[in-house]
Amino acid sequence: MECFLFLIGLITGFLEQHFANVRMGLAAHLEGVMNGIFLLALGGAWSAVNLRPAIKTTAYWTMLYGTYMNWVFTTLAAIFGTGALSPITAPGRVGQPWQETVVTAGFMSVGIVIVFSTVLILWGLRAKPAQA
Repeated sequence: MECFLFLIGLITGFLEQHFANVRMGLAAHLEGVMNGIFLLALGGAWSAVNLRPAIKTTAYWTMLYGTYMNWVFTTLAAIFGTGALSPITAPGRVGQPWQETVVTAGFMSVGIVIVFSTVLILWGLRAKPAQA
């Protein structure tokens, strides 16, 4: 699963020049590659995440949502040429109102979910008290 996002990011790099917003296409490429590497690293540390099973499952799925959807919404922004929440990679660009709404809502959901799952994972990685 983790390596697949990395592969998607690499493929996105080949397609950058075909997006309505090439700079956002580069951002989508980097999101896929970096989030894929992040998931690989997290997978290596996953056994050290000490959470109750239901919370650990929640952290797992929310992190997958956050990383994959980060790539998806960045790619959609590149395809649509939207400027929502992207003043650096899309200066002066504006898509159709529905496109701006989809991308904005997507980026907002990704931001909230990534922070939430990161807090859960950091909580699970905290040092365990020494046993007497």
